[in-house]
Amino acid sequence: MLRRHARSACTALVAAGMALAGLQAGSAAAAPDAPHLHRAPAVKTAAQALGADSARPELLRAMRRDLGLTHSQALTRLANEAEAGATAARLRQDLGGAFAGAWVDGAEAGTLTVATTRAADAAAIRATGARARLVTHSLTSLERVKETLDKAATADVPVRYVDVRANVLVVEEARAGAGARLVGAAGVPGGLVRVVRTAEAPRPLYDIRGGDAYYMGGGGRCSVGFAVTRGTTQGFATAGHCGRTGTTTSGFNQVAQGSFQGSVFPGNDMAWVAANTNWTATPYVKGSGGANVQVTGSVLQPVGSSVCRSGSTTGWHCGTVQQHNTSVTYPEGTISGVTRTTVCAEPGDSGGSYISGSQAQGVTSGGSGNCSSGGTTFFQPLNPLLQNYGLTLRTTGVDPGPGPGEPEPGGSWAAGKVYAAGDVVTYGGASYRCLQGHQAQAGWQPPNVPALWQRL
Repeated sequence: MLRRHARSACTALVAAGMALAGLQAGSAAAAPDAPHLHRAPAVKTAAQALGADSARPELLRAMRRDLGLTHSQALTRLANEAEAGATAARLRQDLGGAFAGAWVDGAEAGTLTVATTRAADAAAIRATGARARLVTHSLTSLERVKETLDKAATADVPVRYVDVRANVLVVEEARAGAGARLVGAAGVPGGLVRVVRTAEAPRPLYDIRGGDAYYMGGGGRCSVGFAVTRGTTQGFATAGHCGRTGTTTSGFNQVAQGSFQGSVFPGNDMAWVAANTNWTATPYVKGSGGANVQVTGSVLQPVGSSVCRSGSTTGWHCGTVQQHNTSVTYPEGTISGVTRTTVCAEPGDSGGSYISGSQAQGVTSGGSGNCSSGGTTFFQPLNPLLQNYGLTLRTTGVDPGPGPGEPEPGGSWAAGKVYAAGDVVTYGGASYRCLQGHQAQAGWQPPNVPALWQRL
């Protein structure tokens, strides 16, 4: 735990999305000479919907520094990651129980690989432009085994996750033999598990713009995750280990700020703070040099994607997503459903923002190492946090929706609701299945965003 104790036009995007955008624009346009018909909204490519074309210069500079990319490569990578995430989400729905994971590779994330346990799926996967890999174990089967191990895990085996590239469940042990004992006690077949020795056990990152510092009334410092609202109340999302319900906070300037309204740790690592009327939530994360990085949504990105973190101790650093749905056992207990990354962090960075492009990913939980030698960190995904507390992520650049005289078509879809992959809604007389978990926004109506919704 790293809580600090008290003391331009996007050429790359156009190239990546031109073919899809052209097809969609052609099919979506209404006849210009039919005044009684409203022109259909332009259907957005995945890269457009996720804001890959509006990446801030400071984010691109950090990607160049930490990922060794050129400016052009960083732009292309963000566009490719958005499109790959949408493709992988559709294939996951289509493959069902045979799906075994997906990941991107290459400096520009130009290669998407999708794994399946069924050889007959290979042609369908390749038809989308992705590479197909035939493996033995489905993602669902490996995650079920992980759930079994989670129930018996101790701090001697602090991290468990499914490595989709290797098609195996990885158990990290801090003490020799602990991994084998856990696997044996749980009755899990050894062939499903790879035990890896780790030199450092992770700990929560102890310590109202994302990444700014705040201080707890009982002592200690953490970092703001993302600005949120709940009705007319403004506040921010952060890590649960930073404070308990009722804990008071002061801001980066030591001025009274608010109090924790809800907190979960262990189990998860999520919390939110309601601010007083002296504080205003903004749709930004503190980037390199203190510049504002825009937040436009909360679509979780696939394994291999770039991700950057903002924290009050070490500032702005980038890396890649290694695995989703990881379980970590800290001395205080186990948390599940976190994402493992290569981004470094240090005490005081806890609760801070993880963002891919302009898409909010989660809040810093814990990790190992530091920003001098490098390390591994974990973040609590943001969408479950928003859903748990009924919060709305503060975003910028959102489409206001239908104009005057253009009522929203009926249906169960609603802006502000958090949707998980597989959820089904109705909109305008049609049914749609959610492909990628996100919090819905005006302008992200299902027909407009095929990266997020599949018509049934």
